[in-house]
Parts: sequence; structure tokens; C-alpha cells
Amino acid sequence: MSKYHGIIFAYSDAPELGDLTRERTVASLPFCGRYRLIDFALSSMKNAGITDVGVIMARDYQSLLDHIGGGKDWDMSRRSGGLRMLPPFGLPHAHSGNYGGTIEALNAVAPYIRDIPQDHIVLMLGSLLANIDLSAAIAQHEAGGAEITAICSDGPTFGLNHHYLVDADGLVNGIHLYRGDSTKGLKSLEGYIVHKEVLLRMMDEAAARNHYAFHRHAMLSFLEDGGKMDVYRHNGYVGAIRNIDQYYRASMDMLDSEKRKQIFPAERPVRTKTHEEVSSYLGEQAVVKNCLIADNCIIEGEIENCIVFSGCRIGAGTKLKNSIIMRGVTVGEGAELSYVISDKYARFSDNTRLNGSPKLPMVVPKNASI
Repeated sequence: MSKYHGIIFAYSDAPELGDLTRERTVASLPFCGRYRLIDFALSSMKNAGITDVGVIMARDYQSLLDHIGGGKDWDMSRRSGGLRMLPPFGLPHAHSGNYGGTIEALNAVAPYIRDIPQDHIVLMLGSLLANIDLSAAIAQHEAGGAEITAICSDGPTFGLNHHYLVDADGLVNGIHLYRGDSTKGLKSLEGYIVHKEVLLRMMDEAAARNHYAFHRHAMLSFLEDGGKMDVYRHNGYVGAIRNIDQYYRASMDMLDSEKRKQIFPAERPVRTKTHEEVSSYLGEQAVVKNCLIADNCIIEGEIENCIVFSGCRIGAGTKLKNSIIMRGVTVGEGAELSYVISDKYARFSDNTRLNGSPKLPMVVPKNASI
């Protein structure tokens, strides 16, 4: 059994994602033709030999449950341990339905954490787009002897982050909260390797003070009390997806082979729910340029710079550009879609014309008919 237990935070909502997360959490947002965002955290843990994992949820998690199931696709379906889905049984009665912060989410499942048999816990966001080498991070954590190792990046991450300042020995000596990419320091990916007893101590102190924010309250207090924190630098692609623009940019980045290799390296495969489907069919008049197309699609029109999920039907004479078309979408003949994000099972009638823009792609809700 691994000495490490995983905790994935899959409770986050993101109002700026609009219709894309109206009935699902950010962690279950479809990505790159066949994946969900939570696949990357689950796969990072599996690739590091961590198969005992708890997933903290809060609301709108039916999509997440349908996708993860018992964890079989990540080899986490076990009689003892394995994958555990953690609903919000610890929310205060007056709570609106979301956790106020990460430390509150941890305290809501405190009995589960206290019963974890492993001595160390790996915390990760279920909504982070990154393929993190947790084996290397764990090796550094064990060699350095710090109580906490923070997983960070010094590359672009799409928006505001917490930034850690480090001294000459590479240990954290300060933190800037919610800053842009140009801020001094290493950007936190909100992933941590922490000793179980240290985490429980932070949780108990936060609960006693009625604090709920992991960084603003618990982490600042840990550092002010002289806690020792190391930093592991992740050098690959990172997408922190919190709004439509970031989701669209990250998706389009996957059409770049170099960026795609950073997210899907052969040595650290990304696992997802298995769908047994037939190959896609391209008609005689079909034209496909720089696209990612999943299985079980019928393409008879022209598509360029698009990501097309499984089970889609693209009619003859259709022109589809710079768009993301999710599972089961039907686009009628002669339609023209540009800079469109279509959620699952939407239907576009013949000769439909929709045009968004690179900064403001048009979002079509799930099951919509246009």
C-alpha cells in the first residue's frame, strides 16, 4: 500500500462558466474530445501509485458520479480503500450549498480524514488542467523533510493565483494572495503534499477560529508559526479554468502538438471513463483541417480548428470553424458555426448561422435546439 492518500477537491462552482457548469461541477467539465477535467488529477495520482483517494463534492455532482463510478477506469475500485466519493454531509445547516473555502471543505469530511491509514496526504484540485509528475514531487518531499510541499508553476496559468516567495534554500518565506502572472514568486497550483497530523492540526485550528479559507487563513497561520514548506516546480502546461475564455483557450491549445504532448505525455497516461464505440466516418466531400475528432462521429461537411466529441453528426455543406462540439451534437446541412462551444446533445437545424469571437465564443446549452 502507498504511504500516500489522495484528496481531490471537486466541489468548486464557477459562475463565469455559465451554462457549461449549470448542471455540473467544474471538475466534470468535458475536455479535449473524451476527457473530464478531474481525469487529470485522478490520473496523476494513479501514475504515482496512489489508489486510495477521496473526492470532496458539494452540489451538482450527478455528472461527476456518472463519470467516475466506482473508479474502475483508474484502477481505484477496491474492496478496501480505493476511491471514495465524499458528499457535503458536514455543511452547516444554514449553508447555501457551497463550501466557503478549502479548509471548510476539509473540516466537513474531518471524520474521513482522521480515519485515513496513511501518514501523508496529497491534495489536488479536480478542476486543474495539468499532468503533474507526483512521483517526482513525492520524492522531493521525502528528501527535503518539509512538513508541506507546495506544487507550483513558474509558467502562465490563465489568471489570478496565490504566489509563494522562496528563500535561497528553496523554502517558502512568504505568500501573495490572488495575484496576476506578473507577480513575483511561484504560482500555486493549489496542490500540496502534507503530513496527515500537520493537516489535522491546521484543520482544528481553523475550525476553532471559524476560519474557512485554506490560503488566507490556514496557510498564512502555518507560515507565521514557523512551519517549513518546500516547493515542487511543475514545468509543463497548466490551465486553471474558471471562465469561458480560459476554457476555450485551453481547449484550442490542445490543437498545438507541443502543448498537447505536455498534457498527454506517454510516460504519464491520462485515464478516463471507457466508451466502446465505432470509428468515425468522413464522407467523400468532408474536409478536415487541424481538428481533434473522437470516435463514432459522422463528418460530411468542412471543419477547421475544431474539437469534436464522440457521437456527433456534421451534415453535408456545413462549415465549422474554431469551435468545440461536445458529445452527441447534431449540426444540420449547410450550417455555419464559428467560435461556438456547444454542450452535449444540442441540435442545430439546417442552414443555421452562429458566429462568436475568439474572446467571446458563443455557448449553446446542453440539449438546446437551434
